[in-house]
Amino acid sequence: MNSIENSQAYRIVFMGTPGFAVPALKALHESKHEVLMVVTQPDRKKGRGRKLAAPPVKSTALELGYEVFQPESVKTDEFAEAILKLNPDLLLVIAFGQIIPKAVLRAADRGAINLHASLLPKYRGPAPIQWAIINREKETGVTTMFMDEGLDTGDMLLSQPVEIGERETSGTLHDRLADVGADLVLETLGKLATGILSPVPQDERHSTYAPLLKKQDGRIDWTRPAKEIESFIRGVNPWPGAFTFCDDRRLKIYTAQYLDMDTTADPGTVLVGFPCELRVATGQGALVLEEIQGASGKCLLTKDFLCGCHIAPGTRLRNYERHRPPKRT
Repeated sequence: MNSIENSQAYRIVFMGTPGFAVPALKALHESKHEVLMVVTQPDRKKGRGRKLAAPPVKSTALELGYEVFQPESVKTDEFAEAILKLNPDLLLVIAFGQIIPKAVLRAADRGAINLHASLLPKYRGPAPIQWAIINREKETGVTTMFMDEGLDTGDMLLSQPVEIGERETSGTLHDRLADVGADLVLETLGKLATGILSPVPQDERHSTYAPLLKKQDGRIDWTRPAKEIESFIRGVNPWPGAFTFCDDRRLKIYTAQYLDMDTTADPGTVLVGFPCELRVATGQGALVLEEIQGASGKCLLTKDFLCGCHIAPGTRLRNYERHRPPKRT
């Protein structure tokens, strides 16, 4: 056995909420480290029925037999005291969803470690996976770091690059990064225990920010080049989802392919193409829409969608409903 395998086991308070944190929690469960408690966000109402739904981390934690704590806020003396009473060696924080105050960060003897879904200092913030794809990056990755009071600004421990596929969506990349991140967490804990890790400060000159995407941010801007729109569609799949309007019909676009071609048609205009194809002019080149969801709520291949919803060449797709032009700002 090597020195990492012989390293000490840590007593850990795990803090995470979405599916991205689940593989790491499962990996910890299978390791020698002890999870004292799992802290996650409260159950929230979701879906059309607005029924309460548990966060993925909560569901997994209960299946694994862990105590779960769901505070409305971690910025209270009561929460900090609850962590102190557990006497943890480390906090492990992965996509928790709240800013963690200094009192909580200092509640563990060895501090708090965070797993972030980018190669820091690039793409700090809540949506690093989506923006890496939207910006047509060839590579991203995951990074572990010691946490401070800033937003993803702590000293870095380890990182693992991951190549972004040509047709990758934020959904598929999310799942791959979550698995890679789980392995990186265990490697980080092992090397930390043996004393062979040297935290590295982030270079602020290379920092970028990945802001949260809201539902309305999925609107397609047809004046952009086709290559940029194609990567945008992949980047917002599955959330918030790319959409456009055909008259007053809202169309959600799941996948598309760009074409390097010259066209004088206005951006958003449906062009003449092959049978059962929907080819749309953009600010530069054209985009072939491959999968579409209409009012039926079912994602269909374009050829199947057009069987029940004909869209003739010359039709103009817009980023607003025909009878509801965008508000002036």
